[in-house]
Amino acid sequence: MDYATYQATVVQALGDLYAKTLSFLPNLLAALIVLIVGWLIAIFLSKAVIKILEAIKVDHLANQLGLDRLSERTGKHLSIAKLGGWLIKWFFFLGSLVAAADILGLTEVSTFLYEDVLGYAGHVVVAMAVLLLGLLAANFFAGIVESAVKAGGLAKASTLASLTRWSIMVFTVIAALSQLQIATVFLQDLFRALIAMLAIAGGIAFGLGGRDSAKKVLDSVEENLKAR
Repeated sequence: MDYATYQATVVQALGDLYAKTLSFLPNLLAALIVLIVGWLIAIFLSKAVIKILEAIKVDHLANQLGLDRLSERTGKHLSIAKLGGWLIKWFFFLGSLVAAADILGLTEVSTFLYEDVLGYAGHVVVAMAVLLLGLLAANFFAGIVESAVKAGGLAKASTLASLTRWSIMVFTVIAALSQLQIATVFLQDLFRALIAMLAIAGGIAFGLGGRDSAKKVLDSVEENLKAR
């Protein structure tokens, strides 16, 4: 290859690179704009959702169900409103990432983000909601059981309350892991085994002469539920 041919090849390669760069820059600029605007909108929507949830007093309702006690145990302030805002923000921004990748022609990346990341993120959100509702339910029913047992004049009120709390939490964790599609078959077998174990244990306890005490506890539970 002589010098003239080599020079022509280099010039052509640089020209092609320049042309591709010029054609790519508008897409890059558009993708950056989508990301920036998407992030700003995500923050705006997050704040709007937080204000709406605070206005309808979601956190107050959650505190009545035991969220404040859960916050004390974990040492962190838990807020349903802030959690909702956080989820909205990142869901919307992930959508912006999908749009930006599509603009840049990154088909595999946009497909991965849309089908895998966003698709699985839905399961994560549901699992988080299940965990949160389960923890609230565990604290709520543990409080009812403890009050009912004390009102029935029975001992071990705190023990039964703890048993109630942990039973609900175990089922909650199983449900959350199932939603995350982790060891689904094993979790289903474990769930059935736990149900059978509790049913057998309850039947034995009831048959050993706990009918009168059980009646007192059930009456007290009914009164507590009506009071709440």
